[in-house]
Amino acid sequence: MSGRGSNLAELSARYGPRYRWLLLLSVMVGTMASVMSSTIVNVAIPDMSRHFLLGQDRAQWVSSGFMVAMTVSMLTTPWLLGRFGYRATYVGTMLVLLAGGMAGGLAAHFPIVLLARVAEGLAAGVVQPIPAIIMLRAFEPHEQGRASGLFGMGVVLAPALGPSIGGVLVDLFGWRSIFFMVVPFCLASLVLAYRYVPTSAPGGAEASRGAGLDWRGLVLATIGTLSLLNGLVELHGQAHGRAIALLALSAAALVGFVGWQRRAAASGRAPLMNLALFGYRTFAMGSIVAFIYGTALFGSTYLLPVYMQLALHLPASHVGTILLPAGIVLAFTIGGVGRLTHRVPTRILVTIGLVLLTASFGLMVTVDATAPLVLLVTFAVLGRIGLGFILPSLNLGAMRPLHKDLIPQGASTINFLRMVGGAAGVSLCAIVLEWRIGAHGDSLANPQTSPARLAAFDESFLLLAAVCGLAILAAWQLRDPPRSGPAGGE
Repeated sequence: MSGRGSNLAELSARYGPRYRWLLLLSVMVGTMASVMSSTIVNVAIPDMSRHFLLGQDRAQWVSSGFMVAMTVSMLTTPWLLGRFGYRATYVGTMLVLLAGGMAGGLAAHFPIVLLARVAEGLAAGVVQPIPAIIMLRAFEPHEQGRASGLFGMGVVLAPALGPSIGGVLVDLFGWRSIFFMVVPFCLASLVLAYRYVPTSAPGGAEASRGAGLDWRGLVLATIGTLSLLNGLVELHGQAHGRAIALLALSAAALVGFVGWQRRAAASGRAPLMNLALFGYRTFAMGSIVAFIYGTALFGSTYLLPVYMQLALHLPASHVGTILLPAGIVLAFTIGGVGRLTHRVPTRILVTIGLVLLTASFGLMVTVDATAPLVLLVTFAVLGRIGLGFILPSLNLGAMRPLHKDLIPQGASTINFLRMVGGAAGVSLCAIVLEWRIGAHGDSLANPQTSPARLAAFDESFLLLAAVCGLAILAAWQLRDPPRSGPAGGE
């Protein structure tokens, strides 16, 4: 069988110059499955809630349980790759994702669905940093942008088209069909993995079974993340004392995590997050941009559909239709911008993207219940064009200056920070929206649109614009290394 050769040299000799593209395709299919599992299930939550007689507080854990598991497991990717190698790690995540999809689709009880979602989240978190590592270590610098663009197109099209397809499947076959959507992607990724993914890393590093996982760091990171997300959720209600306690616990866990990582590194143990990453100014600035950008991206993903339904009174089916063109434009923008990343400085591409994203949020204040829908579509497309400038350039630009041994850690860390920012952004938008609606004398329970409600949504969009404005300051500090020489790990 073609997959018998296991290390990079054998596979490169067998498939020639096209091998690195086949490797990228292999991990792209699995990443598409993980991204799809994270977004498409939201379409099935109403039908699932009716089936299991769930309240909103329990139903939300289908999404939040996945997000927490995915966020924390990202930090384990470098250890898993170093301990078990690329093929074993990638195949393992696809098997877990496949099992989660099957278990969720066949589940007769809601706790099984929840466990399946957590398993899917764990797998998705481990697999998502891997493509960036491969792009930096298997491709020459002048090819990295093209690789990032092609990869981004495929990965973005999945969530752009997924909800529309998922809505049809739910109507025809019920909520269980959503879980089964990942199955063909997982099966295809397993076949490709055994053919093209090496046991060693691109760059030649072999797996070593000597290092142990930093369990104490992982526990502290989990406690901090869970406390932060639950503390922000509690701020929605009246339990402000509990919210403050949880946020204080999150801050204490963060301090403990940083202290333990320093101690682990000083004693020669492998830390979960190598803080030496932040000694690279470009990576440190990129991490700040990633966190703020995650806040704006995920916050807008929450705010836009709520705005369309509660302020403009558009049906849910129209919301998906309005956002679909923006998703398709995003995919093709990524493909085009990816080709520019070797010729145009990272800070310029990221800054252009953030400016467009800021403008899209700021322009939302001009929309009201009488505005034509084409205006809403235009502003959504403008924001997604901005994202198309950011996505293929930020991670590569932030990690290019890193020493090759730090690239896996860099990929997992910057993805982790983006996800934490995203989770915080959803809660931040919900909190600000409820606060401003109350301050204007309205309530979300009111079925009628009022000027007060529109004003509250406008202020929430202006908050996102201000957040993006902060990210621009950090983005301008991104500095590329000299654009010559081989790819990082070669």
